[in-house]
Amino acid sequence: MTDTISGAQYIAATLKGYGTTHVFFVDAILRRTLIELEAVGITRVMAHSEKAAAYMADGYARVSGRPGVCMAQSVGAANLGAGLQDPFLARSPVIAMTGRKLPVFQHRNAYQELDHRPLFAATTKFSANVDAIDQLPTLLPQAFREATTGSPRPVHLDLAGLQAEAIESATIARDAVVQVQFARAPAFRPAADAAALAAAVRAIDAAQRPLIVCGSGAVQAGAHNAVLALAEALDAPVATSLGGRGIVPTTHRLSLGVIGTYSAPPANRIAHAADLVVYVGCSVGDQVTHNWTIPAAGTPIVQIDIDPTELGRNYAATIAILADPGLAAAALAAAARRRDAGTWSRRAQEALAAWRASIAAMLAASDTPIRPDRLCAELSRALPETAILVSDTGYSAVWSGTLIDLPSPRQTYLRAAGSLGWAFPASLGVKCAAPDRPVVCFCGDGAFHYHLPELETAVRKGIAVTVVVNNNSAFAQGRATIRRLYGNRPGDPDDINAFRKVDFAAIARGFGAEGIRVESPDAIAAALQSAFASPRVTVVDVVTDPAPRAPEAWIPAAP
Repeated sequence: MTDTISGAQYIAATLKGYGTTHVFFVDAILRRTLIELEAVGITRVMAHSEKAAAYMADGYARVSGRPGVCMAQSVGAANLGAGLQDPFLARSPVIAMTGRKLPVFQHRNAYQELDHRPLFAATTKFSANVDAIDQLPTLLPQAFREATTGSPRPVHLDLAGLQAEAIESATIARDAVVQVQFARAPAFRPAADAAALAAAVRAIDAAQRPLIVCGSGAVQAGAHNAVLALAEALDAPVATSLGGRGIVPTTHRLSLGVIGTYSAPPANRIAHAADLVVYVGCSVGDQVTHNWTIPAAGTPIVQIDIDPTELGRNYAATIAILADPGLAAAALAAAARRRDAGTWSRRAQEALAAWRASIAAMLAASDTPIRPDRLCAELSRALPETAILVSDTGYSAVWSGTLIDLPSPRQTYLRAAGSLGWAFPASLGVKCAAPDRPVVCFCGDGAFHYHLPELETAVRKGIAVTVVVNNNSAFAQGRATIRRLYGNRPGDPDDINAFRKVDFAAIARGFGAEGIRVESPDAIAAALQSAFASPRVTVVDVVTDPAPRAPEAWIPAAP
């Protein structure tokens, strides 16, 4: 047993023991602990908003596999809880810590305080009060266990004291409890049940047109090689959710791309024609299935997931495999009947090739304002071989999910699970976790407006990401719908979703970052090359046209 140490020292030693390298916070919280974190070599990243701190922790967690740690004081707890929605939906291990005034202040109109626990109920899988320092050896390891086991998701600890000072200033006479097994997600990698595997193999061998659909769970499990081996053994196209994008290189002959709501037209057509679908680490929600219309009703389903509550949730007649997605995919690849390349995979290849040919002119367009299609084509060519592309939601997800290629198996794609503005602060967390890899944030101007102050954070902490802004001065995804709803009615539809024109390159320079304004399509390539070569955070502000529509998903005819 060690000498008596403070709660601040205990928390710092525990985080260090679990391999935490960065924490993300908004002052004022755990100030004594933050001082101790510096002493043990953990980098402190102060953000400008609690949601940004949560998004940074999320990006850090998704790339490193280690729980990302974010903190906020009592008055910021609601904002921090809201920021956990995206990591919750994306199955990302994040540990949130907040301060809470002492019991004597409770139920007496304490200044700036609400009951925190309900605020975290929808965005965490575990939330607990830390009322006394003697709870730390139990609850800190429990936070790591909860965050990294089963379906990884955020957890929350609410510490006594407005800044958690009641916990960190007390003393405890114990060594920090560190269970290294729970330092990364997924902590457990169970093998599949033999009977479930045998049933799946029988179904796969009987299929003529098998399809593999991968989600973020497959990426989190590092199932890339196993999925590719299964696809090649079955000669089966591989489709993905947005979260699964990049599980196989997008230029591979068996890559079908994203399916569902945010897909290119041929992907849904091919997926709808499949006579068996193997879901690997995919939640099978409404977006990836286009409201459960793709695949066709009655199509046999094999579903692999580490979370038993996901198995058969949306398709009752499912062959369920509770297992690590990588281990199960590898086992299926070894056991299923191997097939040579045939008409089914060629059909998928030809459909994608024909669609690509049909949009070639838009990908090469020289229009000004610039077409987003051209911007995506330039990014496909320019992305470094080890780049991590961090995409925002909405139109950024559609454009990047359908038109930006990731040809290298060493490239990574991350996307917002639905929170507009997530990508920029998340990319800062990603860079903290992967400092030696190029990190590229792809977002629209509507998203970038959310967290512009984090440019100061990036400059102050030397977090050198490249931000590519599709600057069309609007929330362009809803533009056509608003005009359709207006019809012939007089009025100003732009008042609903258009912004003033903003020069983000100039704003970036005002923060001390580099800023490059691009107004001609022929200047995109040089701007990207310059940004990727820069040792500083760089904003590439690309002035685009809000009118072009992103690729729209094919929808099967109503029965």
